[in-house]
Amino acid sequence: MFRLETTIICTFSVLFVAVKADFRARNCSQVAEACAGRGFSFTNIPLQEIPGPHLRVCPQGNTCCTQEMEDAFGQQSKLDFDHLLEETTETLRTTFVSRHERFDEFFLELLENTERSLHEMFQKTYGKPYLQNAEVFVNLFAELKRYYTGGNVNLEEMLNDFWSQLLERMFMLLNSQYVITEDYLECIIKYADQLKPFGDVPKKLKVQVTRAFIAARTFVQGLYVGREVAKRVSKVNGTPACLRVLTKMVYCPFCQGMPAVKPCKNYCLNVMKGCLANQADLNPEWNQYIDAMLLVAQRLEGPFNIESVMGPIDVKISEAIMILQDNSAEVSFRVFQGCGQPKPAGSTRSARGVSNVYSSRFRPYSPEERPTTAAGTSLDRLVIDIKEQLKLFKNFWSNLPEAICVEDKVTAGNVSEGECWNGHTKSRYFPEVVKDGLTSQVNNPEVDVDITRPDTIIRQQIMALRVVTNKLKNAYNGNDITFQDSNDEGSGSGSGSGCTEACTTESARFATEFPVVKADRSGPVDDSASLCAPSAALLTILTLSAQAFCQQWR
Repeated sequence: MFRLETTIICTFSVLFVAVKADFRARNCSQVAEACAGRGFSFTNIPLQEIPGPHLRVCPQGNTCCTQEMEDAFGQQSKLDFDHLLEETTETLRTTFVSRHERFDEFFLELLENTERSLHEMFQKTYGKPYLQNAEVFVNLFAELKRYYTGGNVNLEEMLNDFWSQLLERMFMLLNSQYVITEDYLECIIKYADQLKPFGDVPKKLKVQVTRAFIAARTFVQGLYVGREVAKRVSKVNGTPACLRVLTKMVYCPFCQGMPAVKPCKNYCLNVMKGCLANQADLNPEWNQYIDAMLLVAQRLEGPFNIESVMGPIDVKISEAIMILQDNSAEVSFRVFQGCGQPKPAGSTRSARGVSNVYSSRFRPYSPEERPTTAAGTSLDRLVIDIKEQLKLFKNFWSNLPEAICVEDKVTAGNVSEGECWNGHTKSRYFPEVVKDGLTSQVNNPEVDVDITRPDTIIRQQIMALRVVTNKLKNAYNGNDITFQDSNDEGSGSGSGSGCTEACTTESARFATEFPVVKADRSGPVDDSASLCAPSAALLTILTLSAQAFCQQWR
């Protein structure tokens, strides 16, 4: 009898302890505090666990969550996902924005300073006579700017036109004792390739200018595309399946009365690899794009350096003018043979030699006196900085899950394996981490990913990266694929007939388009604007500049 009473007492004692422990486990007071800390304002959080058949995401056993709470957690999960993606890609986006702006600013100021330097030099020395004839050079710089800022300019044709205009004016000044008509000038231009009145300077300068400008424009377009890709991919919404699993990963511990327990890292990685599977598919094209940008950057540091081209451009033009002056008699004789002897001018036309018009000489700016840009004084320094930043962003999109699933953001970090949330309870997470990419998610134990339906926005960005990567690879070789030329004379500039209708149609499919760099920049001089009449002052200016420059250059 005594043993029976003892057994009964012990049994009730065990049941009392179990009931007491169960009561403690079902206490939801910590959940209320945690929800308030997250900004939730629920009015009817259970004080104790309740049956959970109403739950659709979290485990349906006893729970601290009402249906209202689970719905609110689901809505918050979308905001959390957007915030995580925005925060994790912020450095990438801000880097591309700042480097694009710095390179663009540097390049445009370099062009403006080069033009201003030449303009001030000629204006200071010759004043009004130069101003009356400066449109030849104004047009040259305007077209160079228009090409860089995305205008439909064929560099080779534009440079050929510049030398043709210069030849026309020079020939008229060298032969001012004759009447030179428009038809006669057209005949002269036909013989220009045979005559080579400016020597090899136009051909050499064309190679240098086209390659440098193609590299610079394509590089800044590449920075723009990278910026736009990063911006648009960071805005891609999570799928319903992804948001459901995120709710389960982050907020279902609340429903289990364990709001302080964070997800296991491998659990988080599988969830994020499923949610970011499309972003990971961007990675191969992104890496090829980065590699192509680095190749063009090498060109900008070396043979395609725009500073090296634009710095002595006035010297080279002056050398070309001196070559024509030194060979003016032979050039005129050959033109007269091909085009006929022009009619003599009246007595009002001057036949004086050019050297007698002005006896003054001007002092060209030395390299040390050339203006510098606000973005810095060296293209090399700027490009080196951009290269260093680009290298940091290789494999960026495949590394996103690792970047998100860190201790200070989402996961429990390096705590004991049994002290983290595995999607069901506080315990170890056993499944292996799946590989990156959409097709690998067929084996994802957490996220139900439809591998047959890639994200449209990300597919568009992949195509945009392919297009700009192709342009960058061509720019590395000095080619502009917008203009395909069948007769490039070895220049490698690729100028020609322009983009076909098929090219335009193909480009229209891409969400990321190549920019006209800035809308408020000065455009080209109107093609319809008539050129000023030739003046002897222009020839004198250019001849004297040639002598002074060439003495310095040689």
